[in-house]
Order: sequence, then C-alpha cells, then structure tokens
Amino acid sequence: MKLNKRLATILIPIGLLAGGLTAGTVLTSCRNGPTAVGPYTVDIDPADFVARVDNPYFPLTPGTKWVYEGQVEDGVERIEVEVLADTKVVMGITVTVVRDTVYLNGEMIEDTFDWYAQDKEGNVWYLGEDTQEYENGQVVSTAGAWEAGVDGALPGIVMYADPAAHLGETYRLEYYQGEAEDMAQILSVKESVTVPVGSFENVLQTLDTTPLEPDVQEHKFYAPGVGVVKEVNLETGETVVLMEVSTP
Repeated sequence: MKLNKRLATILIPIGLLAGGLTAGTVLTSCRNGPTAVGPYTVDIDPADFVARVDNPYFPLTPGTKWVYEGQVEDGVERIEVEVLADTKVVMGITVTVVRDTVYLNGEMIEDTFDWYAQDKEGNVWYLGEDTQEYENGQVVSTAGAWEAGVDGALPGIVMYADPAAHLGETYRLEYYQGEAEDMAQILSVKESVTVPVGSFENVLQTLDTTPLEPDVQEHKFYAPGVGVVKEVNLETGETVVLMEVSTP
C-alpha cells in the first residue's frame, strides 16, 4: 500500500531533499542500494533480479490477500490487496503484479495494479502502477499512474533487504516528476503493534512523505512475515489496520 494511494523507494540523503530533485542522478548499482549523489537516475540490470518476492517485511506470494479497514472523514474505508498470478515486463524485468482496491462505504473509489520485483540481494523494487480513481462507478482520474522507463519515470526500493542497516535514512519509493514522488524514512525496526489479526514484535516503522503534498505524512508499520499491518495519517489521525490475511 502507498501514501493515500500507498507509497514506494530509492535512497536520497536528507540534505538533498530541501533542494529538490531532478532526473539524471548517478547511483550505485541496485544490489548495493541506489545512493543519490546528484540529479536522480537508476542503473538497472535485469540479470540482478529474481522471480520471487520473499523479503520478510514485504512478502508477495501469489494468492495472498490482505484486507484493511479504517474510519476516515467520509466514512469507512476498506482496502483489499491481492498478489496476482499475473506478471508484466518492465525495463526488462519480470515483475509481480499486486492489485490494490479501495472502497469507501462499500463503493469502489480506486483500483490500482502495482508492479514489484526483488533483486538478488533481497531488496524489493517498485516499478510502477496502473491506477484509476472512480466516482459513481466511472473513472474520473488516472493521476499518479507511471511505468519505470517510460517518460522519465524511474523505479525505487519499497523495502530493503536489511532495513536495520538503513535506519534513519530517507529514500525514494518512486520517481515520476510531478506525478509520483513518494519517499520514506526508516524510523525503527523494534516496534510492537497489535491489530485485529494479532500482535507483532520487531515491526518496521517508516515515515512516508511526498514533496507533491508536503502536509501529507504517514507512519507505516511492517510486520515480519506479513507486510503492512497498520498505517496512520499524522495530519488527521486516521488509522487503517489489517483486519484479515489469507494465504494460498
């Protein structure tokens, strides 16, 4: 899940954030973690990727489904996230397709297909999304849709292989200038969280932001072996929690 439309990743030192980012930064190889040293670019080698996504904090086994619910200003929000058996090739990489459907008071308001892939070191990359927003059953917007390698869009890392090694770092989850620029910072890997499906230890906590909406900030919590279990909007206090999870 992403910031309101759920968030995504690539490492950017905090000092660069205030000055903004432009396409064109030279980064280290993906297996070392893409560290920005100038305008933003990514060097991707499809040979560095594997077919599965089994990072403990972001496992994507086809057939797995998560259901989240929360009380928001306009009513009850329900989010259904399912790992599909479908795949897609993005930048030469075969990606896992995840469907993320959002309902408000029982009516679908957003339907998104997200694309993820894991490299040999265990980092999970986010390579784009096909998203549609709905009103009264009709598509009203596709804002935020992007595909890595198309129109200057670049991938990010949604989950590091070893999050504890990146504690305190701020990184990009995605990059499509003016449309999709979500970022995250790892705050802790030792949180305890209780939600309707159970209690979890050693939970990873992030702060998710975007320069496109500076006032929007979220805390997200990832439990080992499960994935996202809780999201908290810091501006409104609205909280979405994991209600159900099913595996194939």
